[in-house]
Amino acid sequence: MAPLRLSIEGRIFRDADGREVTLRGINLAGDAKFPLKPEVPSHITEGFFEGDELSFVGRPFSVDEAHTHFSRLKRYGYNAIRYVWTWEALEHAGPGRYDEEWVQHTIEVLRLAKDYGFYIWMDPHQDVWSRFSGGSGAPMWTLYAAGLNPRTFAVTEAAIVHNTYHDPAKFPKMIWSTNYTRLAAQVMFTLFWAGKDFAPKAIINGKNIQDLLQGHFIAACRHLAQRIHEAGDLENDSVIGWESMNEPNRGLLGCPDLSAIPPDQRLQKGTSPTAWQAMLTGSGRSCEIDTWDFGGLGPYKSGSQLVDPKGETAWLPADYDDSRYGWKRDPGWKLGECLWAQHGIWDPTNDLLLKKDYFAKDPKTNEKLDYEYFTNNYFMDYYRAHRAAITSVHTDAILLCQPPVLEIPPSLKGTKDDDPNMVYAPHYYDGVTLMTKKWNRYWNVDVFGILRGRYMSPAFAIKVGETAIRNCFRDQLTAIRKEGLDYMGIHPCLFTEIGIPYDMDEKYAYKTGDYTSQALAMDANHFALEGCGANGYALWVYTTQNNHEWGDNWNGEDLSILSIDDKPLPLSAKPKSEDPMRSINTSTVSLDHTSPSYSHSRSSDSQSPINRYNLKSTLSTPSMSPTRSTTRPNLASNPGFRAAEAYVRPSPIATVGKVQSYGFDLRNATFTLTLNSDSLCTEDAPTEIFLPGFHFPSESSNVEVSGGKWTLTVDDDDGGHFQRFRWWHGVGEHRVKVKGVQRRQGMALGKEEEEGYLDQCQQSKCLVM
Repeated sequence: MAPLRLSIEGRIFRDADGREVTLRGINLAGDAKFPLKPEVPSHITEGFFEGDELSFVGRPFSVDEAHTHFSRLKRYGYNAIRYVWTWEALEHAGPGRYDEEWVQHTIEVLRLAKDYGFYIWMDPHQDVWSRFSGGSGAPMWTLYAAGLNPRTFAVTEAAIVHNTYHDPAKFPKMIWSTNYTRLAAQVMFTLFWAGKDFAPKAIINGKNIQDLLQGHFIAACRHLAQRIHEAGDLENDSVIGWESMNEPNRGLLGCPDLSAIPPDQRLQKGTSPTAWQAMLTGSGRSCEIDTWDFGGLGPYKSGSQLVDPKGETAWLPADYDDSRYGWKRDPGWKLGECLWAQHGIWDPTNDLLLKKDYFAKDPKTNEKLDYEYFTNNYFMDYYRAHRAAITSVHTDAILLCQPPVLEIPPSLKGTKDDDPNMVYAPHYYDGVTLMTKKWNRYWNVDVFGILRGRYMSPAFAIKVGETAIRNCFRDQLTAIRKEGLDYMGIHPCLFTEIGIPYDMDEKYAYKTGDYTSQALAMDANHFALEGCGANGYALWVYTTQNNHEWGDNWNGEDLSILSIDDKPLPLSAKPKSEDPMRSINTSTVSLDHTSPSYSHSRSSDSQSPINRYNLKSTLSTPSMSPTRSTTRPNLASNPGFRAAEAYVRPSPIATVGKVQSYGFDLRNATFTLTLNSDSLCTEDAPTEIFLPGFHFPSESSNVEVSGGKWTLTVDDDDGGHFQRFRWWHGVGEHRVKVKGVQRRQGMALGKEEEEGYLDQCQQSKCLVM
């Protein structure tokens, strides 16, 4: 049996040649969160409630457009894709009714991605359960199955939904995420994880709603895995694994007091109801609810607001035609009434809360149901079922386990769940920047340290100064990675989401072209990723239709590295097929000129110097093109690459031995890598590093290696020209340092900068120590 293209050895990814693989990935794509027909981004109301008659075919993009996007991502140095798809895309028409046209489109896109050499894992994505509860993920029929009426969520504030907001342009920043603590998402997640324990009356088709929801979601994942398996040329070659679920949330499980905000509820913004108040407004009662905002030091109470649904409820009316999707609801589950009232939590005749601690303990064991208990029991029950479903089809699948965000991972070390093919897949965002949409280079907060009780007071968690902030990010990611080792066992750690908002400072960059804040924030996040010892990441996000007005076209978020309204990043490296004068630098190592390993730079063919006449063509960038060109896509129509100098950065690709440390100093355009190898490199499988031509023009880069020989070439492999540093080194510890061209951060090249850049490019040096 041939070795797998990507396998796991302890906490390291290995390729078929036994080299350590560092996954430098991107989430593809933000467009996958909403359908194409009707095309309903989150700021559009028309067609929003057409939850059954829709199509995601064409998401994340059409087959014709795929080459444009994949070739662009390849030149950026990405070698991995977290492929975003939603349950709604597959099973929107009703339970068990799969959209095979969408499945086929997905397979065709995955096949094209295979041509570019990406490692791909599938992400069954959700945010606050569903588009109809303010996020993405589950089909609309799941809400009807739970007895909820999404058409009345707005008036009852069961969910704050951008599509139904009175003024979409003024939708509050990040308020969508507060839907996790509003009625609709609380109901759905509680039923999904623990309907049998906490809603035993919720019987539909003879089974509890938990079994209906979990069963259909897992079956949908398995169905897609089966179709990918049947495709015959994707499994393990490109699709290497599956993620468990995006950002699982426990709903009401573990809530100690329904009449109070839980002490561990970290996010409050806008109206912030208690679970009890959410039940009341969801049943048509008016409530005076505290309002909160988010400032520089976190959330603060800003006042109160009357929420008056005027008698409308978030529950389906008693006369709802429940035969629409072919299910039969048990007579003991009455429509038109709050499900929680039917379970004796409160009395709707006098609006009296009867069981404020109803969700505080596991009714089977009477144990306290905190987040750690939830993760080790309810989440792990789901994870095991999901794992079994996927591996019944994709036997060798890598399973990316994503526990609840920033919570303690499940205790799996040394148990039967300590699967050697498992990966710890946490998420991390700089919450201060994300919520305020400002990059504060003066101070930030060690949020993870606060959550783990490492400070006597939150005041001690404040980090002052840019260096301290960057180190704080790195230390938080390191602590998250180590926590995974402590609890889950020896497995790779892959941060499957991390990113920054681009619309900082009231969209200042869009008015001025100055992306300095974005570049600093992006660089700080990558500094943390490179320094924390993780095995890779997937940056959030690439959205094909991001624009300056609506961002990612979803809930006011604007995190895409691509925007159709931004200027292209100049990339100096060009493929040989486009430029016959392209040089290939090679070297061997020694300071003794008479030694056979004396290091020097040489060119395999002549090289025209960069000059004012060819600077523009040398810095050409692929543009957008809806169809594949007969030659390399010269990519046409004004794609965006904002603050790209911070995310188009060097990285190890495949390392002979083990990576000890690596990092990129953006300000000084310097990349360093230290490795330790117990074997010699073979001719066909040396250590390989991506060196972007933007930072490292081949004739203007200084290279120092501790030993061995190297080449620097621009390859046409895998469908995108890619500047690759190959290094044949010996056994033991080795180090490489590459100094590129320094540039001003955050700004497009102006005339003066072009001249300065030209001067550096003409200083053709390549040194090896």
